[in-house]
Amino acid sequence: MADGFLSLLSAPARRALEHNGITTLQQLSKYSEREILQFHGMGPASLPKLRTALKEAGLSFKNETP
Repeated sequence: MADGFLSLLSAPARRALEHNGITTLQQLSKYSEREILQFHGMGPASLPKLRTALKEAGLSFKNETP
């Protein structure tokens, strides 16, 4: 159930990911939290849900590069 994580999000956050072509956790893991927050409609309240979904799948957000 890799893409069931989208149902955890608010409609604007879900559309933000879909608009950017992110429909699986594998795709999501290629982005950093900072990059995800840049998407129109994505807010900080969605990040804990996304982090949890990634962790349960053995994945994580891409590491930030300073």
